Amino acid sequence: MHKILLAFNYFKVMNKNTHEEGLMKQLIMLFADAAIELIPKEIWSHPVIKAHSRKRSKKPGEMLLDISLHYHAMKKLKDFRKRGRPDIVHFCLLMALGSPLCKAGKLLPIIQTYRNDIISIDPEIRLPRNYNRFVGLIEQLLTVGRVPPVGDKVLMRVIGKDLEIILEKYTPSEIFLLTEDGEQLSPRMLAREIIKYELPMVVIGAYQHGPLSGNIKKLVDKEFSISKYILDAWVVTAEVICAVEDVIDIHEEQT
Repeated sequence: MHKILLAFNYFKVMNKNTHEEGLMKQLIMLFADAAIELIPKEIWSHPVIKAHSRKRSKKPGEMLLDISLHYHAMKKLKDFRKRGRPDIVHFCLLMALGSPLCKAGKLLPIIQTYRNDIISIDPEIRLPRNYNRFVGLIEQLLTVGRVPPVGDKVLMRVIGKDLEIILEKYTPSEIFLLTEDGEQLSPRMLAREIIKYELPMVVIGAYQHGPLSGNIKKLVDKEFSISKYILDAWVVTAEVICAVEDVIDIHEEQT
């Protein structure tokens, strides 16, 4: 029994030694060019939009653009294949907000939309799992500017349209962009880079197709790719968060 206990303690110590110390206090995760926006005025008169407006008893300018519902109307829009995918942001946020890293207070998600709305998010928000409820929440956010619309407690807020607000409000110490064209790095190696900084920011494109906006790329310090495959935004979100949790041993930290 004594030998078993010694062996157990040895492996416990060895496991602790895999924990990597770093400066990171909180990881800021920016979901960039997010494909969420209210239906733009130039397609309000399209029959598809009018029909959907009547069905929901809402004005077109108070409804989210959704390519699965508004495809024929959207074909007139610039970058239409990059827009109208609120489900991508929904998946990414569910993954991020439900993670142990976020529950430990070490993750702060932010959204920057295609129309350049900068959205702050309370990490303690209980985001609707149901997609239709999520749509209603974001429609309220983009119409009123905050969720809930009244009260002292603000869970989501549109804080402006200037990317400089991100730098001023969150003061990231290093900004990493994840892109298929970046330097190849495993998720774990990326995590080791991330934790070297007190307030690192990881930028993930939260849209379907096309290049990231040039104004965002100007803010970036380093560009990396974490896979030889093209990954969905929510998969990238999960890979990065899990790698950081593993490197800092978030579960050991909580015990």
